[in-house]
Amino acid sequence: MGNRMKQWRSIAIILAILCGQSAAFGARDSSAMKRILVLGDSLSAGFGLKSSQAWPAVITDRLRDAGWDFEVTNASQSGGTTAGGLQRLPPHLKRKVDIFILELGINDAFRGVRIAQIKNNLQAIVDRVKRRNPNARVIIAGMQLPNFAEDDYVFAFGQIFADVAARNNATLIPYFLQGVGGDPNLNQPDRVHPNAAGQKTLAENVWRILEPIAREVATGTAAARVP
Repeated sequence: MGNRMKQWRSIAIILAILCGQSAAFGARDSSAMKRILVLGDSLSAGFGLKSSQAWPAVITDRLRDAGWDFEVTNASQSGGTTAGGLQRLPPHLKRKVDIFILELGINDAFRGVRIAQIKNNLQAIVDRVKRRNPNARVIIAGMQLPNFAEDDYVFAFGQIFADVAARNNATLIPYFLQGVGGDPNLNQPDRVHPNAAGQKTLAENVWRILEPIAREVATGTAAARVP
């Protein structure tokens, strides 16, 4: 009976060690995962489409295919403005952000929000992200208004994103809707929101900018980047 008890104790100890090792491995896997936060409007939320068809989901598949351990959080909302994005941001900063993609502003322009206010809101969003995640890489999605008239507002709006990117040493997507805007084959009947094919083109526009940054973050070389 005594030998049997000793055997059971030995088995229990071995199981405890194995369980402890499994938990440790799980913790390492969890901590190794990098996070991308996307804060945008209907263009990134995939208005009128399944969430799996929106470009952030397409990018998630690209990252997985590349063998990089990233989680993509799509915090985009249809109708989103820069002021609304600033209000919605805090809950998404409770967890670490490694790469932040900001795609907001076009709805502000449609509402005639002052250029200075749009820029201030975008800057405040970046400031909040960097305050919680000083090493986060920031990507700004540039937008343009349809050039119906050569007025100051149209020009100034297009310049906002380059200015914010330069001020924050962020990376700029020169024109987020490149190849999609105005193409009826890549947009839904409203001619405003990309269809599934259009979302794939948006994903390409983002991927060209994101891929080298994601590679650096995934391989741990981003820390060596000089601000």
